[in-house]
Amino acid sequence: MGPPSSSGFYMSRAVALLLAGLAAALLLALTVLAALYGHCARAPPAELQDCGVPGPAPSPPGEQDPSPPPAQKPDPALEPTVAATPDSRRPPGPWDRLRLPRWLEPLHYELELWPRLRPGELSPPALRFTGRVSITVRCAVATARLLLHSFLLDCDSAEVRGPLSPGTGHATGGRVPVDDVWFALDMQYMVLELRDALRPGSLYELQLSFAGPLYQDTREGLFLNVYTDQGERRVLLASQMEPTFARNVFPCFDEPALKATFNITVIHHPNYVALSNMPKLGQSEKEDVNGSKWTVTTFYTTPRMSTYLASFAICDYDHVSRTERGKEIRIWARKDAIANGNADFALNITGPIFSFLEDLLNISYPLPKTDIIALPVFDNRAMENWGLMVFDESLLLLQPDDQLTEKKMVISYLVSHEIGHQWFGNLVTMSWWNNIWLNEGFASYFEFGVIHYLYPKLPRNEIFFSNILHDVLKKDHALVSRAVSTKLENFTETNEINELFDLFTYNKGASMARMLASFLNETIFISALKSYLETFAYSNAEQDDLWRHFQMAIDDQSEIVLPATVKTIMDSWTHQSGFPVITLNISTGVMKQEPFYLGKVKNQTLLAHNDTWIIPILWIKNGTTQSLIWLDKSSKVFPEMQVSDSDHDWVILNLNMTGYYRVNYDKLGWKKLNQQLEKDPKAIPAIHRLQLIDDAFSLSKNNYIEIETALDLTKYLAEEDEIIVWHAVLVNLVTRDLVYDVNNYDIYPLLKKYLLKRLSSIWNIYSTIIRENVAALQDDYLVLISLEKLFEAACLLGLEDCLQLSRELFKNWTNHPENEIPYPIRTVILCYGIALGSNKEWDFLLNIYMNNTNEEERIQFAYAMSCSKEPWILHRYMEYAVTMSPSIFNERNIIEDVAESEVGRYIAKDFLVNNWQAVSEKYGPQSLVILMYIIGRTVTTDLQIVELQQFFSAMLEEHQRLTIQAKLQTMKNENLKIRNRNARIAAWLWKNT
Repeated sequence: MGPPSSSGFYMSRAVALLLAGLAAALLLALTVLAALYGHCARAPPAELQDCGVPGPAPSPPGEQDPSPPPAQKPDPALEPTVAATPDSRRPPGPWDRLRLPRWLEPLHYELELWPRLRPGELSPPALRFTGRVSITVRCAVATARLLLHSFLLDCDSAEVRGPLSPGTGHATGGRVPVDDVWFALDMQYMVLELRDALRPGSLYELQLSFAGPLYQDTREGLFLNVYTDQGERRVLLASQMEPTFARNVFPCFDEPALKATFNITVIHHPNYVALSNMPKLGQSEKEDVNGSKWTVTTFYTTPRMSTYLASFAICDYDHVSRTERGKEIRIWARKDAIANGNADFALNITGPIFSFLEDLLNISYPLPKTDIIALPVFDNRAMENWGLMVFDESLLLLQPDDQLTEKKMVISYLVSHEIGHQWFGNLVTMSWWNNIWLNEGFASYFEFGVIHYLYPKLPRNEIFFSNILHDVLKKDHALVSRAVSTKLENFTETNEINELFDLFTYNKGASMARMLASFLNETIFISALKSYLETFAYSNAEQDDLWRHFQMAIDDQSEIVLPATVKTIMDSWTHQSGFPVITLNISTGVMKQEPFYLGKVKNQTLLAHNDTWIIPILWIKNGTTQSLIWLDKSSKVFPEMQVSDSDHDWVILNLNMTGYYRVNYDKLGWKKLNQQLEKDPKAIPAIHRLQLIDDAFSLSKNNYIEIETALDLTKYLAEEDEIIVWHAVLVNLVTRDLVYDVNNYDIYPLLKKYLLKRLSSIWNIYSTIIRENVAALQDDYLVLISLEKLFEAACLLGLEDCLQLSRELFKNWTNHPENEIPYPIRTVILCYGIALGSNKEWDFLLNIYMNNTNEEERIQFAYAMSCSKEPWILHRYMEYAVTMSPSIFNERNIIEDVAESEVGRYIAKDFLVNNWQAVSEKYGPQSLVILMYIIGRTVTTDLQIVELQQFFSAMLEEHQRLTIQAKLQTMKNENLKIRNRNARIAAWLWKNT
């Protein structure tokens, strides 16, 4: 799954609690409302009764009755009461714990869902669905109390049948009476109180009928999308179960290790098509009580899988399809999109990606088909459901004007990621969410193998750095309270599971896999993963299971020798937060490690992190790869790394940046690298020129080395023709604050002179391409993601050709809208077109904005209009934003955009004097706090802080005033450090310009 956005989870819980409380008060604890959890069972096929095998293969056509066995009608006399028990009135018990007790093992679900969705009903106020589920379970511990998950569901009936007769799957002993059904809201449990205890070793069926709401404003459980297709407004239904939303759709054992098979039935309007994990088995017709006809679609039995992978869609879509190795692949999307060929690119790469991973892992994809559906809105970006993957259409469909964007690569990465999950996550699933990185980390890592297969000319290491490593190294540090693998006992609430889908799970997890692959060879790495996948297929695994299979692969050969077991090595990385900085003294060969801190102070290592990492170090000397060495202590001597001052040798650690750490050198080490860059930069590979810049600026910013050391590495830049390296330099040296803050009057002219002298070569390359053959850039991903910063920096530094090109491209577009501004630099050109123009250009862009429905373009236009340097235009813009009715400019906070520039900061401050209430109503009270930080972003004195607080005092609530006091003090202290740093940069520039 892609990194998720925030959800409406807490609002839903509050509503549920309120409803339950009202019902209890009105009906004196005899409520029939169960806003929460249910588990339902119907008779499973007889062949599933032993369920000791990993799981059945998908049922082939003709071997399964096309209609599921009907659920028996309950005896009204045995119907239980259903209630939500308030926390204060229930005794403590297993319902207070996050994990289910292991009393029951689910084996099979017979699930029927009936959403009351009809064409033309675009936003009904209370659209609901009903359902029935019959869950075959094996009793492990004698119990008269059953727990399963259910959330925001009404339970209409609950029965327990059994024990089931061995070999037939039918009940022989009738039923076990259910005396009561109640709900533990905090942990989202349904509790069934039975009259008699279930017998260990016996099979039973839990049969439940339930109902629940369909949502449009959140993408959890079953939800709706309203969209436009073929000129009409339409609606579809889809599902999102990961991580804990299956319980919102049907009562179930909603933990990843509680795998089972599923027979799924969906009842839907005849004008819609129903999709699920497996191929369609059959269809029939059903009438409701009003005589309306509905279609009943049944699907083949799934393999054994976790509840979070169950998937459903009901839509009026078209599809394109192809067959790969005998299995059908279909991509479903709006009919307009299919007719326009927007799904063709994704379709054409999906089959080859499946084949590549099948061949690499030597394990076939086990399902008979793959459907991929493109939703108009899907907050989670994409989801890997077995057999029915779900994507946001903006990340799957390729538009004709996307050729000069990074869109092709984004689609390729995301499709590769979700297909990687078919093995890492779907076939083998982590035992619980604390090791979700086993899913997401490996799926993210294999994206890059797939991309190298699809686009062999792209530099693999630079791509990994740009997409994965750079972002996580910026966020990770010794004091962050987040390890890749988290202890189970750290989790106490369901919402904590959602927080695991973050940069550390995806990016750091992928970096762990890449580092592991780097100190093994490809053969051992893939062999161990294949063994792991085969052993735990249709089952679950812990992190230690993975390490054990790598250790087995190591033990079966003699070429690779490790300093410790794979578990010992890798646990040192996955069980602690942060990462190390290694420092090499090339005169003595002494190498040491220490944790990386943000803003290191002397002796800070004593504050935390007494542990060390076992660090694999691949390295090069004079451009030649050396043997792998290990730093498994806090410090160690490596004589082979010694270099004398008189030698012309140089050393770079962390070959291809495969290790998850930063590298520091003594002064001589940095000096020799700087000398080599000035003498022959191409002798150092591009990935290491990038590494040197990125490490040096990060280390200098955080007090590991002097800023002058990092600046020395930039002297050679006139010879640098790799735009990704230039990008690393420019993001560190050319910022809007540096240019726009009047306090930087001393550094700006020096920096301008220094960089423009070196920038001309790389600028000439790409400005010429933009003018003469911009189409040549369409397959160069690194250029597409770096070009905007190059143009922004050149224009910020006042490069006349950049300003002139901005004028040309903007004017050409305004005169001939068919001549679009090249996408990679559109934001920069629009901004400078407005900044260098008059109200004529501004009014033109406003008109374009008002008549445009493309959200991405509207965001770009709204931002560009804040680039004007005319105070009256900026003031008028803010007035438009907060006073126009109906409301426009909803894509961005216009006041914040205006306040970002040096001119706009004062205009925005003056505007707030008389309009702060309108701003608060438009953007929310929190926006005032953000604006205060933006306006006060350069504070360096207590007097400035007091002035800001006085200015904003009438606008802010008391708790906000208390919060910002500490924040502004932190900003002041940080700004003083930046000012000192800038003074040193200015002094260095004075000497070297």
